[in-house]
Amino acid sequence: MRFHGHMAPAAALPAPERAIVRFDDVGVVRDDQVLLLGATGSVQTGEILALTGANGSGKTTLLRVLAGLLAPTAGTVRIAGGAPDDRDRRFRTALGALIGPPQTARDLTVAEHLRFIAATWGMPAPAAAQRAQELLEELEIVPLGRRFPHELSSGQTQLVSLALTFARPAQVLLLDEPEQRLDAQRLELVIGALRARVDAGAAMVLATHSPRLLEALADVRLHLEEAS
Repeated sequence: MRFHGHMAPAAALPAPERAIVRFDDVGVVRDDQVLLLGATGSVQTGEILALTGANGSGKTTLLRVLAGLLAPTAGTVRIAGGAPDDRDRRFRTALGALIGPPQTARDLTVAEHLRFIAATWGMPAPAAAQRAQELLEELEIVPLGRRFPHELSSGQTQLVSLALTFARPAQVLLLDEPEQRLDAQRLELVIGALRARVDAGAAMVLATHSPRLLEALADVRLHLEEAS
């Protein structure tokens, strides 16, 4: 089986030389199964690239490649001018990703997780505490700050996962179906939070099945199709 992608602009396509994320003819084959083939696209700062397509079309695979979690079988990837490499602090500093559930500690509250992440990325303790409070307020989950991750509902877990992703600095955000398990009201809240980060200069690549999220956020779309 083969996968291919089609770029469709909501506005003009980004100039590749100005793109902070660029991937060219990226393919992934594992155990004789084609997971992704021929995906090409780019996104610049202040812009959102939305990946669409049916389950199994390669959206998460492409995000994992961009995040450096999976090596491509073919093609090239550049994030902030370099190849994805978790050993490179410049790459780790540039990229924030929510691809699957984030790792959490059972004995830390949500607020403690947020403070820890912010401090890990260089914020002094008072600023990290303030950052945690701001994220809890932005996503309207202040009461959840005192809870442990295992005490949350599925929708609450999704909001907390996004807060954990936002707690660190990032020039590029990679998000796999950020709309998961959210009702309409919470989806609008998340749309606002995502737009705020892009308006502040981040670049974003997200995979989604949500028509509302696409309508509100997508500057450029890359549709991945499974071909027989």
